[in-house]
Amino acid sequence: MDAVDSAGEERGYALTGDADGGDFWGFAREARGLFLGGEDGLRQVELLGCSPQGTLLTCLAHLGGRRASAGSAHLAFLDAEGVEMGSYFVSDVIATAAERSRHGEGLLDVTVRLWCEELLPGSAWVWEALRTGQLNRKGLWHSLDAEGRRAWLSVALWTRRYQRRAHPEDAAPGGVFTLDGRQVVDADSFCCALGEAINGPGGYFGRNLSAVDDCLRGGFGAGPPFTLEWRDSGAATALLLSDRPRDRDTRAFFEVLLEIFADRGVDVLLR
Repeated sequence: MDAVDSAGEERGYALTGDADGGDFWGFAREARGLFLGGEDGLRQVELLGCSPQGTLLTCLAHLGGRRASAGSAHLAFLDAEGVEMGSYFVSDVIATAAERSRHGEGLLDVTVRLWCEELLPGSAWVWEALRTGQLNRKGLWHSLDAEGRRAWLSVALWTRRYQRRAHPEDAAPGGVFTLDGRQVVDADSFCCALGEAINGPGGYFGRNLSAVDDCLRGGFGAGPPFTLEWRDSGAATALLLSDRPRDRDTRAFFEVLLEIFADRGVDVLLR
């Protein structure tokens, strides 16, 4: 996949239809409004510097009509080399407008309406940091509020394969991973810290208890047995003992977490 189009402009996004055969819908330089969706996930997006193809191109000939509906697709985020970093499933894509783009000869600025629940507000900067190589040190999530931490975990989830592409295999069993507990104030911040402890800056190793349990089955950077050295755990332990999971289990997050680790063969050292 080439990162630059015929006009010399970078390609930041790619759309591929969800129908059988993977109908390619084209590239876009920017996607304005992508992270401004309402609570129901509906959003209006301007695909700037777009080279529409396939179904999307066909829809542009029927703006305002029923045939302007393109259906569902996968929206891929591309790095500076045109490599896919991750993608979201978007549905109910409807083309609503198109005009010539200032980004290059033959390109269009296409406006679409679409639905996507997983594109969380506050995650745009994380994607950009990854694309530009600035997601290169631990702790970049420390200053985020609760909404920002959820957005961080969402990007970590969707980019987990891309971030581990140089080392796709799990670490050898029996290793020691060090978790910095100084910024752990709730379940989400623990998951941010755990992901970094195991997979480095921006790393993913679950975004809730169920997902952590899934990751411990292998294929996410580390498989048991291993040791988790949890430094500065005191304050975090107290907070997590008052944090109740969002399900029918009435036990504290910390209690269930330790049970999961014990069942999967993870030795937790609280420092």
